Amino acid sequence: MNEQYNFIVSSSPHIRTPRGTRVIMLDVLIALCPALVASLIFFGWRPIMLTAVSVACCVLFEYLYRLLMKKPQSVDDLSAVVTGVLIAFCLPPTAPWWLPVIGAFFAIIIVKQLFGGIGKNFLNPALAARAFLLASYAVLMTSWAPSNFANVDAATYATPLASLSGGALSNVSLGAMFLGNTGGCVGEISALALLLGGAWLVYRRVISLRIPVSFIGTVAIVTLIFSRGNPHFLWMLQNLFSGGLLLGAIFMATDYCTSPVTPKGQIIFGVGCGLLTVLIRYFGSYPEGVSYAILIMNLTVWMIDKATPPRRFGVVKAPRTKKSEEAAK
Repeated sequence: MNEQYNFIVSSSPHIRTPRGTRVIMLDVLIALCPALVASLIFFGWRPIMLTAVSVACCVLFEYLYRLLMKKPQSVDDLSAVVTGVLIAFCLPPTAPWWLPVIGAFFAIIIVKQLFGGIGKNFLNPALAARAFLLASYAVLMTSWAPSNFANVDAATYATPLASLSGGALSNVSLGAMFLGNTGGCVGEISALALLLGGAWLVYRRVISLRIPVSFIGTVAIVTLIFSRGNPHFLWMLQNLFSGGLLLGAIFMATDYCTSPVTPKGQIIFGVGCGLLTVLIRYFGSYPEGVSYAILIMNLTVWMIDKATPPRRFGVVKAPRTKKSEEAAK
């Protein structure tokens, strides 16, 4: 009996998985929920309103743009929803309702859709929107309110990062900073909530630990060595738990579209983000450096990927000889 086998030759990738963009974005949204709950506890219902407005505008702008351009709709992949949540997380709880509208327009239309949509943008849309809002509405973006459980005057309140920028340790305890009982942006205050979200993404294999660990580890090492406060270890921990470091390292620097694809490149990317963050925090006019650090490194991703190609499977590197060196010259 003769058996016949039919082989289908197709282009790569040859390994397929049911985990598409929608499933990945759904995991990211689940991971963002602890930080959203923390903002609700410490700031009340206003962060929920800002998040709802931001998400609705991101989805609407993406739908309208692709409708007008007669392109296939992509709002069902949930990427616009994730962008909307991240934009809201970068806003102070006192921000007016129209601020996330402008941020959503800039992120979706200018940064994402004009470059072809998801997978073709070279900057993180949410971070680019934050940088644009900081440049356009600096006062509104840096007007902080204390948490509902902080016994301080809102008119004179300074975030822990603002104190660190001035070269002094913050009066806010590490416990308060870890839990989120402090002032700051909507989604950045609770280190615990962000770490829980990061653990979910790692468990679901949405992200690897290379970028977050190299990013946070670099900031830890540099701030410990070049400490501006005493004790040095406390200065380092306050730098790790304040500002948008954890939010940026876990949820923004790991963006598939704007981060390297090679393992070595991801480590280089994380180290670069960490170094730039500390430099901007120490010497910049604005106390937070995470957003600008990631955006700057986004621009170098093509170069990092080109410089760190993975080793081809099955290829053995031949030893260099005098003839090969002469031929190379």
